[in-house]
Amino acid sequence: MTDSFFQKVYNVTKLVPHGRVTTYGAIARFIGSPQSSRMVGWALNNCHHLEEFIPAHRVVNRNGMLSGKHHFGNPSIMQQLLENEGVEITNDHIVNFDKLFWNPSVELK
Repeated sequence: MTDSFFQKVYNVTKLVPHGRVTTYGAIARFIGSPQSSRMVGWALNNCHHLEEFIPAHRVVNRNGMLSGKHHFGNPSIMQQLLENEGVEITNDHIVNFDKLFWNPSVELK
């Protein structure tokens, strides 16, 4: 049986290393649905009720912005989680985004 779209998103998101970030689009491209960035966001918004930990805080928009921060119960939680991993954030933007970007299409070849 093949994994559902949401499960594919979760499987990739679980692989994002501590202290690194990826994007909704990078995940969508990796799982073969390049036009589904928004669906990746919906999947991650849905993961908070799961028993297993999905590090959704490590997924940001294509510009390195914390666009999903309002889905963590408190808008500062996403930033706090990333900062706890050593990620520097200024004005809801990942500092050194290009350096911290983890691309599953490259990293998981």
